[in-house]
Amino acid sequence: MTLHLPRRLFLTALATGFGWPAAAAAAAAAAAAPGDAALARAIANPARTPAFVARDRYRHPAELLAFFGLNDQLCVLEIQPGGGYWTEILAPYLKAHGSYRVAIPPVPAGAAREAQAVAAYLQKLQADPADYGKVIVSHFTDAAPAAPAGSVDLVLSFRNLHDWMADGTATAKLTTIYAALKPGGVFGIEDHRGLTSQKQDPRATSGYVREDYAAALIEQAGFKFSARSNLGNNPRDTKTYPKGVWTLPPTLALGAVDRAKYLAIGESDRWTMRFVKA
Repeated sequence: MTLHLPRRLFLTALATGFGWPAAAAAAAAAAAAPGDAALARAIANPARTPAFVARDRYRHPAELLAFFGLNDQLCVLEIQPGGGYWTEILAPYLKAHGSYRVAIPPVPAGAAREAQAVAAYLQKLQADPADYGKVIVSHFTDAAPAAPAGSVDLVLSFRNLHDWMADGTATAKLTTIYAALKPGGVFGIEDHRGLTSQKQDPRATSGYVREDYAAALIEQAGFKFSARSNLGNNPRDTKTYPKGVWTLPPTLALGAVDRAKYLAIGESDRWTMRFVKA
């Protein structure tokens, strides 16, 4: 495993006991791209974290990765891998013929919980060299490249854009991602869908980002829009909650307050888009 000392990882809350993990993994694996037996095996792997498997019904791993054009020959870069949901699928899938990189931003001074999350993620990689020994871990800031320029076939970002907007680094980070991609490379991105009836908060303090706003921001960095998917649609999500999107699972920021109500809504309504480097 190649490690370039990382300094930050965005915290990822895990699902806590809803769903049927084994059945979810089997269903997600069955939906893998036709003929992609390796991806089906990675999704159905019984060693996957049960809380992650329980989220498959919201995250649609096989369909989503197929939409982004994944195959096992690619060089794939995941931005801010969180607790490792996608790492558990992508690292085993890509280890034989492709490559898998993760980019982790720096931990702010005094952010003990975020430092702890970084350590836990790295420990996860180190504990299983058979599956994770080839994962390349690198820095990710608005100035530091996440990968060598023009070296990556596919960059993946899952629910990060609202955080970049919050800290004012969205444009710089998108520019860094653009530089890492090969010409014709794909940028696959999803985030929580904001209401079109409301003006976009440039800091996305609720966690929601309007799809049109996101597309314009990404295109300003040089990307060309390619396609959108409805895989993450959730019409039950009203987007109006006391703690923003974190009111919903998996975070459930209100704890026991109206827990059944928010579990019934499920995870957020999400837009999913694919862009290419012109």
